[in-house]
Amino acid sequence: MIVVGGGATGLGVAVDAASRGLNVVLIESHDFAKGTSSRSTKLLHGGVRYLAQGNLKLVREALHERTTILRIAPLIANPLAFVIPVARWWEKLFYGIGLTTYDWLAGLAGLGTTQLLNAPRTVEKLPGIKKKGLRGGVLYWDAQFNDAALAIALARTAASCGALVVNYCRADELIFANGKITGVVCSDTFTGESFALKSHCVINATGVWVDGLRNQDQHDKAPLSPMVSPSQGVHLVVDAHFLGGETALMVPKTSDGRVLFAVPWLGKVILGTTDTPRSQLEREPKALPEEVDFILRESAHYLAQAPQRSDIKSIWVGLRPLVKPDKTLLNGESTKRMSREHTIRVSPTGLLTVTGGKWTTYRAMAEEVIACAVEHGLLMPQPECQTRQLLLVGAHTAADYST
Repeated sequence: MIVVGGGATGLGVAVDAASRGLNVVLIESHDFAKGTSSRSTKLLHGGVRYLAQGNLKLVREALHERTTILRIAPLIANPLAFVIPVARWWEKLFYGIGLTTYDWLAGLAGLGTTQLLNAPRTVEKLPGIKKKGLRGGVLYWDAQFNDAALAIALARTAASCGALVVNYCRADELIFANGKITGVVCSDTFTGESFALKSHCVINATGVWVDGLRNQDQHDKAPLSPMVSPSQGVHLVVDAHFLGGETALMVPKTSDGRVLFAVPWLGKVILGTTDTPRSQLEREPKALPEEVDFILRESAHYLAQAPQRSDIKSIWVGLRPLVKPDKTLLNGESTKRMSREHTIRVSPTGLLTVTGGKWTTYRAMAEEVIACAVEHGLLMPQPECQTRQLLLVGAHTAADYST
């Protein structure tokens, strides 16, 4: 198998495939997790917003995958308490019922019980919260992780299982024979040396850049309709005293309907995030001034001491690979839509593209990629997936999280 892309998805696929005994080469044109995979909100979560949308299947899967990551990478991920502050009496009941459902969906994979807090207890958990108008809060549990560290742990684990994992190696063109993909021509981005890798199973896991490789699959045909509609998420880092304590703040609905987080992180606080459509696929995306203003303005509604631009220590921006709705697929592509969060497609030539999703479900996505490759004849039937129990390299001491 050849995996193109060294972010969460590609690395997860490489670990899954190599741990089943497949010969795997993964190539990444830049650093591992250079793109979206190192620019997240650092959260492992079931998705409270998806619960509100009634997507219980997706939430349940993510909650169980969250606990799997805590088990296989305990030095990289840890449980984290969140509090939703409320200003109206009915909000406490509304969110309390919803998050009790969250606990129920998690079952034995739950990390803690949802609690209804009065105003003094809410302030105790969130010392930096604005007290005026505060009626209390709802506490629930999710998890936090170091995204870049998890990516490196996956790369090391894939290598320990026998995969060849190479960064700064760019996929230049696809190789075909008799109308089917038979490999990839790649090059060392430092030396320019070119290599031909041969395999009938090529996985396109390049995140927001998947359409570039998909269009290479077209030869002289017209470009495909784009599969991804990128969305930009901005995160600001400020000093810890703006939030206080070790509990995260979550606002499920800001003035324009987005979600706002204030999350303790490495002695600081992350504020975010935005959701801005972008057409440019920059390697180093920049925050728009209005996005920074939005986060600061919304934070000021909830924090007693509102951060100013001068308080920002750093900013990072990630491009989310949001999958466009696709009612009619072009050029004979077959689609296997695994969830609303990620999509897997196999082209007539055999190029398997996977995109969308989030860090929390990377392992389940990888397992589905292998199943799809077998279903479409790109791989022979494979042994059972090993990754639910496979401790990642560097995770030597695991807490006992129930499955």
